[in-house]
Amino acid sequence: MSLCISTPLPNLMKTQSGEEPINVGTGTDIAIVELARPIADVIGFEVRFVFDPAKPDRTPRKLLEVSKLAPLGWYPRIDLKVGIHQTYGW
Repeated sequence: MSLCISTPLPNLMKTQSGEEPINVGTGTDIAIVELARPIADVIGFEVRFVFDPAKPDRTPRKLLEVSKLAPLGWYPRIDLKVGIHQTYGW
């Protein structure tokens, strides 16, 4: 899994007309908790995640449709935890 930060992103933004949205992501499904845990680790936050099955309207997973990225030469290059660490340090 990779986090969607990249130095080529500004180039992608410059080359697009803005007429249609382009999702920037990995195209890989991730549970929200799989994202929250490494964020908590990187920032040094001790947390216990509690799940409430009585609230099924929450979004338990995120998956972006990213088919428009590949023809533009963009793909994720940074590991999820490395990207979180870099973003937090920024």
